[in-house]
Amino acid sequence: MYNSTIFSRVKRSEYKKIAEITKFLRKNDLNIDTSVEEFITVMRDSQIIACGGIADNIIKCVAINEELRGEGIALSLATELVNLAYERHHTHLFIYTKTQNEVLFRQCGFFPIASVPGIVVLMENSSCRLRRYSQQLATSRQPGDKIGCIIMNANPFTLGHQYLVQQAAAQCDWLHLFLVKENTSTFPYVDRLRLVTEGTASIPNLTVHPGSEYMISRATFPCYFIKEQGIVDNCYTEIDLKIFRQYLAPALGVTHRFVGTEPFCEVTSKYNADMRYWLNTPELTFPPIESVEIERLQHEGTAISASWVRRLLAKKQMDVIANLVPDCTYNYLINNPNIRQKSAGDTSEESVITVGEL
Repeated sequence: MYNSTIFSRVKRSEYKKIAEITKFLRKNDLNIDTSVEEFITVMRDSQIIACGGIADNIIKCVAINEELRGEGIALSLATELVNLAYERHHTHLFIYTKTQNEVLFRQCGFFPIASVPGIVVLMENSSCRLRRYSQQLATSRQPGDKIGCIIMNANPFTLGHQYLVQQAAAQCDWLHLFLVKENTSTFPYVDRLRLVTEGTASIPNLTVHPGSEYMISRATFPCYFIKEQGIVDNCYTEIDLKIFRQYLAPALGVTHRFVGTEPFCEVTSKYNADMRYWLNTPELTFPPIESVEIERLQHEGTAISASWVRRLLAKKQMDVIANLVPDCTYNYLINNPNIRQKSAGDTSEESVITVGEL
């Protein structure tokens, strides 16, 4: 390593330095990812020659001057990024990178989980963590010929969610429900998990599982090295469903995955269509899974959705909300004025957070 090479940390609030990083990333055909909280820059002769950032436990925006690759800068940068993540109390790390960089990050202690050939690979800093998680899931496996699964965000938990779970459970010997874990929603994960658990407590053949980082959130999926939104959506879907089919579903013996019909959001509707392909295609050498769409529960001719509840919450229309959510959710909303205030600034569709939402 050259004596003139300097590693520095840059926070999002350091606007002048962030502007320099943005310019460097663009020179390397990357965009800056706004979720990055802190960057590591590598400087030589007062110029950025490499950088990378941390967004929670995901390493993003890694770029190295092409003419300097092979000098060992990548390994040094990766070490600095891992140390930064550890200081921020993140030890389970992921990185999304271009497929041509897979070998580079293997040398830095990362291992591939799933990929879209020629575009993106998802890697983590362990060769066995996903396998251990699958083994842990297998302890919740239940007997039966028809084992179902639902993955939801429940932001917040509505009568539509409850209906979907009830209908799916009625069709299965056992049903497994996973809640998206990431706190990118209006309603905190711990609250969402409690409401889902309370709202489904009467269903006997159901296991509610805590969320997992192996269920990919659209909010954290990177687009800084993919220029077209359509390709981003396709990559997100493929990565998410490959992990589910290859690792999670076999652990529980899942044969069917249930979703609600999607009359509003094109992105979620496309996800449901892509799900049918990726859960059944012989391209993957794992047991096929049948995708089942259940017609959404309606109120006065309109399909119930969490985004509808959030919009009503922003307008303080609690009388209408009472017709759209179970008692546990209604009581939670009444007793949490801070949440009601927060919802005033969040009227986004669920597909912004995760696909498979109602």
